[in-house]
Formats: sequence, structure tokens, C-alpha cells
Amino acid sequence: MTLTTATKRTLAEFRKLTDAEDYLQFFNLPYRQDFVNVNRLHILKQFALLIAKIDEVFPNVSEEERLEKYRLALTEAYELFQTASPLETKLFKVFNETPKNFVSLESLAKKAGVI
Repeated sequence: MTLTTATKRTLAEFRKLTDAEDYLQFFNLPYRQDFVNVNRLHILKQFALLIAKIDEVFPNVSEEERLEKYRLALTEAYELFQTASPLETKLFKVFNETPKNFVSLESLAKKAGVI
């Protein structure tokens, strides 16, 4: 999808997008391909969470305003992972669960009476 700054964007077009690069290009946002390759899922997950919040808080904004809020949300999602790691953000369930076969050093120290 090739869009210029003069191209009128619509929610219908937005809803057809699937790839991180498509969203970034849709909003004419600069990005580094190597960064997107590594952080793609996390950027998209954070973006989806922000979109859901926008839709909840601003249900009656115009299409143009909604798309601008989405653009800002994508910028925020992209920039988040420039300063935070996916592990720090804990967006995915796997980062929030402790494996069943995991024993922490702290729990061992407590059992041994060291702590």
C-alpha cells in the first residue's frame, strides 16, 4: 500500500491492514525494518490494546479524529519498545506465568533458613 500525505485515509482501509509495516506506512510513520522484525508482535499487541482503549474512551469521535488517535497510539507502541524490553512490558500471558517446574533461589533460601 503506497500512501502519500495527501491521501485520504479511511477506517475501512485501516481495517484491511494486517502487518506492522502496513500500519506504519498507512500513517506515514518512519520505522526501522530491523527493529520491526524483532519487535513486531509486541508493537502490534500494544497497538491493539491502545486501540481498544481509544474505542472505549472516545466512542463518538469522527473518523478523522479516530485515525489520528490511532496514529498516535501506533507511535507510542513503536516507541515503547525502543526503551523497554518485551519482558519488562509483560504484554503476553507467557511473561506473566511462572512455570510449574520452576523453583526460585529465593524460595530455596527461605526453606534453608538463609533468608
